[in-house]
Formats: sequence, structure tokens, C-alpha cells
Amino acid sequence: MKEIYVNLKRFDVPKEMGGICPQKNPVEWICSTVSKTIEEGLGNISGVSVTYFLPEALLVPAFHELSRYSEKEIGCFSIGCQGVFREDVVPGKNFGAFTTNRPAAAMKALGCSWTMIGHSEERKDKMSILTAYEEKIGRDKEAYEHAEQSVSSMLNQEVCAALDRKMNVLFCVGETAGQKGSDLPEEYEPRVREVLREQIIHGLKGAAEKKGDLKIAIGYEPIWAIGPGKTPPGGGYVSFVSSYIKEVCREELGMELPVVYGGGLKEENASEMAAVETLDGGLVALTKFTQPIAFDVNSLKNIISAYVK
Repeated sequence: MKEIYVNLKRFDVPKEMGGICPQKNPVEWICSTVSKTIEEGLGNISGVSVTYFLPEALLVPAFHELSRYSEKEIGCFSIGCQGVFREDVVPGKNFGAFTTNRPAAAMKALGCSWTMIGHSEERKDKMSILTAYEEKIGRDKEAYEHAEQSVSSMLNQEVCAALDRKMNVLFCVGETAGQKGSDLPEEYEPRVREVLREQIIHGLKGAAEKKGDLKIAIGYEPIWAIGPGKTPPGGGYVSFVSSYIKEVCREELGMELPVVYGGGLKEENASEMAAVETLDGGLVALTKFTQPIAFDVNSLKNIISAYVK
């Protein structure tokens, strides 16, 4: 099974307010997007599962729209949230007094079967909070590495909270430009291996015992290559990374986990990524990267077709 994930970031904000939702009413947009997804058959592409990660404000209307369709029409299409809080509701002990946060119980109650954890933007946010407390994190290698371990520990709590609520997890990992350093393989390969290994073994600690029949997938984000004007890695680099991630998951965690490319799977690179034997799919954010940037279902269908042909 090939796995396609879509992170619909700020589609809860209309363009006129600075977001990227093409309609004034984001609720109308997500309802039309969900209905078109089903009607175009994206959940019934042979050998492919498709999952949308939505901002919290769009989850209720998205599930309401999805309820109009039969299980057969929905097929292998799922909706998930963009993260969960590291603590959760405990019956008889804590009713969920986590104002501003997103407990896994709340997301499960809405209907989410998936959550994304450790996205590069989440890691950046957590690191910025730690750096605001201790400025030397931004200039001292040892302090930075210690802070990264703290971030991984918090992400691990989120993973465990999601699994305890019987939610599937897309766990994101990836190296920054500073962590990668050189463009010479003999120099960057050991550095990248070290970064990814630490993120995986600390972030997924204890996950094997909680996993059961649930799914955990790894989303690889080459953070140094994400953004306008950046050059994405080729198939050779992604092959090196994805094979190593699988090796760490197998040898350190005792789990065989799928790995998807999270550096922006698009029509232009779908065939190249599909040729990487140790890759199991991709993470899509947008389908149009030039202004006006956008996402549309037909373009996603083209990406999937290019990947699985």
C-alpha cells in the first residue's frame, strides 16, 4: 500500500486575511474539497491510501461532509488532525483542562483516525520556546543538542497520547541545513544519520508496545530544502535517508515502518520519488507552488497518478 498524506496548513484562513484559502468561507471550501475528493475517487485508487491533516477549525465541517458518503465511496480516504497535546484526558482524574491545547481525546471524539506529530514547523515552534528561555541554544552546539532531546521527549509524549487513544501517527523527522552541513556525502551522511537516529529512537520510544494494530508512518522532511528557491534532494539522497530510517526503526525499535517523502511530493518529482524502493509514499502540502499558491483535488490526483503509474 502506498501512502499519500496531505497537510492542509492554513486553509482555515482566507487569502484576504493572509492565509491561502481561495474562498471567503473556509468551511465552504473544505466541504467542497472533501466532496470532490470522494467524487473523484481518491479513496478508491488501487493500492493507495489518502489522508488529509486539517486545522482544527475545519475538522467538524469536513467530517459532516464526509458523513454524506458510504464506506465504499470513502474507501481508503481518512481525515486527521495536525497534532495532539502531550497530556490527555483521564476519566476520574483530569477532565481535560488544557486551554489552548488539543488533547487526543478531543480529536478522537471528533472522528480523527490520524494525527501528525513532529512536523518541522512544530519542532521549530518548540525549539523557539526553549531558545527564548535560554538564548545560548541558538549559538552553542551542546546546548542545541540538549534542547533537541527535550523537544523529542515532548514529541514522544504526544505520540504515546495519540496511540493510547487508538489514533494512527505520521511522525515527521528531518535535518536542518546546519545539521547536514556539507554537500559531500562522506561528510553529510554520518551527520544526517546521527540526527535522524536521535529523533527516531527518542521520539518513538515505547511506541512498539502501544502500536498494536495501529499504523505509524515516518515522514522524512529535508528541512534544508523546503521553501521558495530551495533545491529539493534527488532520488539518491532520499534513498540513502529512507533506507537508513527503515534500518533504525527495524534494529532499534523492532518495527517495520513505512517511510514517505515530506519535502513536497509534486507532479514534477513524483516519478523520481516512486523509483526509490525504500519509499512508501509522500506528504503533500500544496499542488501549486507559484503565486497564487494553491491546493486542488485534481492536481493531487495527477500527483498520485504520476507516483503510482
